[in-house]
Amino acid sequence: MSRDFTVDLYWSFRSPYSYLALPRIVSLSKRRDVKWNLRIVYPLAIRYPDYFKSQHPLAMRYVLADCERVAAFLGMPYRWPSPDPVVQNMATREISPDQPYIDQLTRLGIAANRQGKGIPFIAEVGRLLWDGSITGWNEGTHLACAAERAGLSLVDLRRDIETDPAGMTAEIDANQAAQYEAGHWGVPLFVFDGEPFFGQDRFDLLVWRMQQKGLPAIS
Repeated sequence: MSRDFTVDLYWSFRSPYSYLALPRIVSLSKRRDVKWNLRIVYPLAIRYPDYFKSQHPLAMRYVLADCERVAAFLGMPYRWPSPDPVVQNMATREISPDQPYIDQLTRLGIAANRQGKGIPFIAEVGRLLWDGSITGWNEGTHLACAAERAGLSLVDLRRDIETDPAGMTAEIDANQAAQYEAGHWGVPLFVFDGEPFFGQDRFDLLVWRMQQKGLPAIS
């Protein structure tokens, strides 16, 4: 019997590091028999509204600079999304109680995953948000075109959300509870054989661990 290489992938649309891991996630599944169990969660700013208030004042400045550095290292286009998926006052770090963008994106991701195309969807929408080519990703046909590139219909996805709002909320809550039980709270989080690997900079360690357990080496 062949070994099962399934990885739980905890993902947030507002995470720049999740975006920066995308090409490696997609490439690994194409080059080896690795399956991704995508579990969409809200960003930390929504799950823990006081999280950023408790950070060191230099933390955000460092993260912003680091994301640009990592993107340059990886040869990936990058810019903070416009508009930000989370409505937040970056000066005071206050999180608005009204969150139309991240609510929509999170549920669209759940709906796409239910149709078996979660990874293509986050890949297309991740680029739409983060590669800097689009200002106003929430306007016009940008989301519809991203969904179409992933083999989906935005109209159908939105209908699925409207049909099962309670189920969508329950699934997001279950994903977040499972993430915590897996041993971390951040994204991207990869969990293989019960072992958590947090961050895009732990991707190589994840592959190394799978190779220890029988995944063929990637030359």
